[in-house]
Amino acid sequence: MTFSARTLTLLAAVGLVSAAAITLDAGSVALAAEEAKIIPAPKLKAPETGKQAVAIFAGGCFWGVEGVFSHVKGVKSAVSGYHGDGKVNASYDEVSSGATRHAESVRVVYDPSQVSYGQLLQVFFSVIADPTLLNRQGPDIGRHYRTALVPLDKAQAQVARAYIVELEKSGAWKKRIVTAVEPYKAFYPAEGYHQDFMFKNPDHPYIVRWDAVKVANLKRTFPALYNPKPVRG
Repeated sequence: MTFSARTLTLLAAVGLVSAAAITLDAGSVALAAEEAKIIPAPKLKAPETGKQAVAIFAGGCFWGVEGVFSHVKGVKSAVSGYHGDGKVNASYDEVSSGATRHAESVRVVYDPSQVSYGQLLQVFFSVIADPTLLNRQGPDIGRHYRTALVPLDKAQAQVARAYIVELEKSGAWKKRIVTAVEPYKAFYPAEGYHQDFMFKNPDHPYIVRWDAVKVANLKRTFPALYNPKPVRG
């Protein structure tokens, strides 16, 4: 059986595999942590009012996606979970097995008066995910690690689709962008041990290797949006 690098670190934590297995798995894909991209914000802006809005993003392992968005000013909460299937519920074991159509995702609640949906998209494509990788991110492979934008209203959908077209034309990536805009289906929060994982486990091998750099890139690339104290849950 083949495990993702993250699953191996979880197994190692409970003594089911050796630390060497983690090294071998990560080395087998010969990848570097994502580099930040300097890209413009979307030209099209979603009309947003009020103090609270919601957006869903799938960008590979939800530990890093949640960890970055939790450091964005104006974000009120970032919850790891599963989206993309009409099933009644979802669990980590079921989703990781590939038996469902879910993707690891993060539900972001934010204050539009402080940060816009367009800015969240800009952060997502700049420091969180490589939109040219199909069904994988970093060392993790599988449909549940795909990148996707999940608009929750018509305005978000228009901005998301237009932005992908803009980024394709920008030449920021040499390969074709494969990030999909998916219709909303039920979002299921992940198990408790996945929530706030980066905050609770800053020295975890996977976090150190793959996700801490994303938060560092956020701070460096978007200093005006960076919140040094991450929101929880």
